[in-house]
Amino acid sequence: MHSDDWESVSRIYAEGIATGFATFETDVPSYESWDAAHMQSCRIVASENGNILGWAALSPVSNRCVYGGVAEVSVYIGEKSRGKGVGKLLMKTLIHDSESVGIWTLQSGIFPENKGSVQLHEKMGFRYIGKRERVGKLDGIWKDNLLFERRSKTIGVD
Repeated sequence: MHSDDWESVSRIYAEGIATGFATFETDVPSYESWDAAHMQSCRIVASENGNILGWAALSPVSNRCVYGGVAEVSVYIGEKSRGKGVGKLLMKTLIHDSESVGIWTLQSGIFPENKGSVQLHEKMGFRYIGKRERVGKLDGIWKDNLLFERRSKTIGVD
């Protein structure tokens, strides 16, 4: 992913926001704000014939050094590309890239209604670790968040 991909990436992000079950965010941030919140590595897009179909990126979970190998996953697929394997391709690449930069744990918080994301994470080796009940409000409605994580089998095993 490059900064000049932002127009397509932000459109796909807006489509995710519009579902009401992809994120607590209600507005697409500026590129500068998004850029500051995400790791510089592990930003990827899936494209076909020059069209971006989806994107994935990692955010640090903490600025404490002990959590330096733990990152939060964001995966968004364009409306017209959902259910076609784009998420699996992005996640497979994201896992590989994360391990290449020393990430040992990937984690995700997923709304229970987001069945496609839950299935994707399970298929990609993430395990369900719990539910945070009524953890935040979206449009005035309390929402639960399902927690998933994937531990690397090669990084942080010693």
